[in-house]
Amino acid sequence: MSSPPPPPCSAGRGDVPTPAAGATLTAPPRPTRDLLSPDDFTIVTATLTRQHPELGWVAAEQRVIEALKFVATVARSTSTGLVPSGPVDAGWHALIGNTAIYAKLCAGLETFVHHYPSVNGSEVPTPGWRDRTMAAIETAGFEPARELWT
Repeated sequence: MSSPPPPPCSAGRGDVPTPAAGATLTAPPRPTRDLLSPDDFTIVTATLTRQHPELGWVAAEQRVIEALKFVATVARSTSTGLVPSGPVDAGWHALIGNTAIYAKLCAGLETFVHHYPSVNGSEVPTPGWRDRTMAAIETAGFEPARELWT
């Protein structure tokens, strides 16, 4: 029997060793924004502002930072079924759209974080997705910007 498909617009780790059950994850080694070079961070933020001109620069930066937390969490977490909120997903799509930057980010995280898009946009994530994802972000040592997870 095959495993069920991942939740809509969810994430999954590449083929990397999984930490032992109950393994403690260490705090992030540097500020979230520093997961990208300053130039790469600017490029991704500019991509998001082009995709969503209604956002100001600061709002776009916040979404990119939250997307970086999400991707880094998926890379470091033993949790499954992690799903971004709409605003965080927009930041993640800006990252993914810059493939060279995204590949460099994933290389730095030592695993490729896959994106599983919703098929027709109508799928509903599994119950508890938000609490599960935010708990994983906190366990990974990040503080989620709760206003972007509602």
